[in-house]
Amino acid sequence: MPTTYEFMVKAGRSPIAQWNLADPAGSRTAAAVTGPGARVGTGVAFGAPAPQGTALTTTASFDGGGHGFVTPDTKIVDTSKTFAVSAWVRPGRTDRAMTVASQDAADGRAFTLGLRTTAEAPVWSFDFGGARATGGAPETGEWAHVLGLYDAETGLATLYVNGRAVGDGQRAEASATSGNFQIGRARGKDGYRDRWQGEIGGVRVHDRVVVPTEVTELAARKAAERGHWALENAVDGGSPELHGGESLTLGEGASIHRPVTCGPDDPFCEEAGSPALQGAGHLELDGRNGYAATDRPAVDTDDSFTVSATVRLADSAPDRPMTVLSQAGEHRDAFKVRYDPSVSQWQLVMPDADTPEAGETVVAVSSAPDGGIGSGSEVTVVYDDAADQITLYVDGGRDPESRANLSKSWKSTGGLQVGRARTADGWGEYLHGAVDEVRVFSGAVEESRIGSLRWGIDQ
Repeated sequence: MPTTYEFMVKAGRSPIAQWNLADPAGSRTAAAVTGPGARVGTGVAFGAPAPQGTALTTTASFDGGGHGFVTPDTKIVDTSKTFAVSAWVRPGRTDRAMTVASQDAADGRAFTLGLRTTAEAPVWSFDFGGARATGGAPETGEWAHVLGLYDAETGLATLYVNGRAVGDGQRAEASATSGNFQIGRARGKDGYRDRWQGEIGGVRVHDRVVVPTEVTELAARKAAERGHWALENAVDGGSPELHGGESLTLGEGASIHRPVTCGPDDPFCEEAGSPALQGAGHLELDGRNGYAATDRPAVDTDDSFTVSATVRLADSAPDRPMTVLSQAGEHRDAFKVRYDPSVSQWQLVMPDADTPEAGETVVAVSSAPDGGIGSGSEVTVVYDDAADQITLYVDGGRDPESRANLSKSWKSTGGLQVGRARTADGWGEYLHGAVDEVRVFSGAVEESRIGSLRWGIDQ
């Protein structure tokens, strides 16, 4: 007879020290969530911005000078055993070595987690025991979660950036040290050096292995909805945003379609009009000059974002490319989602810069046109700034060609456009069809939740 055994595994131990660095402006001490409080140099200012989508509310800004440090004035981690150090960071520059966290040793530092420069490009770095684990691509003004781990069982030092291991673990020779823990600087032979310029928050120190699933959770940034247009009615020439935000102004060739439906208790009612894509109505666009738009940008295209809509093409054989969603700069669209009938594809187009001659990255999903029949397709754009990656989803799925690396992004200044795009001759690529349930998010919505956007399920 088989025997079944069940094992209940406890959650990992809490950090032995944690400083969120979200203290009141002007404070000269940093409160600890766990562990000792810390002394704060005059080159550190509290109240700086925090990465969106995290539990942090504010962070600390380090000026890169001699007084830019935070220290508990004591040893925190036993570097002869397993340990991990992590933080949310935003570098103010990437042209020199800078330290996120370190611990003093007699002749320098026991370890350093931070940023280093190479002949090719800056990299994140975790230095310990004669080993150096490097990787990732630090960018000025861009948030990243960095974690350095030494596993005494394997003898390997590993660096994680934004929840992913970068490179291979490096063989390290551990040794005990008794120096003080430092945030924002590292000790050298002639004093402290490699001072951090930029923001730091959420510093954690563990005396155990932080497993990959925990690293992913620590680095997670939850997407937040910034706009939702159900497109079921129009008021004063605009379709309202459900949470009181900016309405989508309707152009001349745009209208809200609301079919007449009859209830079971109204025998004299006559139903009229085709069903709405979703809910009580949708946006109809004539393909000539119809569009809907906001005056201001709906998403920050220089950071992670997600944009989604349900769309149904009116023609079974469209004769030209048509855009459903875009957001423009002065010369180019920062992104646009269009249907190209010449290759039967939905395409996401993202130029490298807001210049007429800039190159562009295009990803695509193959799909036949609707011909005005059915419930339409859900098209979703996800730009993950941390991963430098763009993805186009259609009905919650993607093709191998619908994801690509994108190392360059730029901030658009124009409003969100529904049903048109910027072209060399002005506005064009007008959509002939129906659009419904336009939603925009700051942050990259998780792939497992893309399919739920169509039905308005909160993230």
